[in-house]
Amino acid sequence: MSCPICEKRPSKRFCPAKGEKICAVCCGREREITIDCPSDCPHLVAAHRYEAEHRKPISAEEFPYRDVQFPADFVYARWPAVTAIATTILRFQIENKDLSDGSALAAIEALAETYRTLGTGIYYERPPDAPLPRALYGQITQFLQEFRGDAAAHTGSPPLKDSDIFHLLVFLLRVGKQETNGRPRSRGFLEFLRARFPLPADASKEAPRIIMP
Repeated sequence: MSCPICEKRPSKRFCPAKGEKICAVCCGREREITIDCPSDCPHLVAAHRYEAEHRKPISAEEFPYRDVQFPADFVYARWPAVTAIATTILRFQIENKDLSDGSALAAIEALAETYRTLGTGIYYERPPDAPLPRALYGQITQFLQEFRGDAAAHTGSPPLKDSDIFHLLVFLLRVGKQETNGRPRSRGFLEFLRARFPLPADASKEAPRIIMP
């Protein structure tokens, strides 16, 4: 039988997204573009492994906020906040299966810009136009407000400054740009977060909480 996508080459590779066999060429060409691949597809896993082994550093032109610098210790000292943001993104994905790296990064970048201006004493907010990243933007915003209050109550430390949150968002944005492959349906960055911030099985029902390192 010929591949149902190209209708030329023989079908030899089972595609779990389509529920049928397709050819290897279409698998590689359409993966995470027109085909919404499940994260456990063995061909996708193998492709991501290959990409990770041959990944090049982000170019200077693509490096987010390349004029912004902060030491690694700054991020580690505020790891509970990084965990909180990552967990919020992953919980959002549970309820929104169509969330891709592109949508998640659009939300993070827009929020970073909001906190960048807040750090200068100017209020300027421009959420993403697309519905999904806009919804995630609002979810992270709400959670950060709750987290800042909870952190002060639980640890006795002062709340994170707007500039602190901006730098943490820049950190996540840089990680995301490095971990995604740029394909429209890529979830490499989201899988990266899931591997490092695993959620319990009932994460969609569990209330958010502060996670200390």
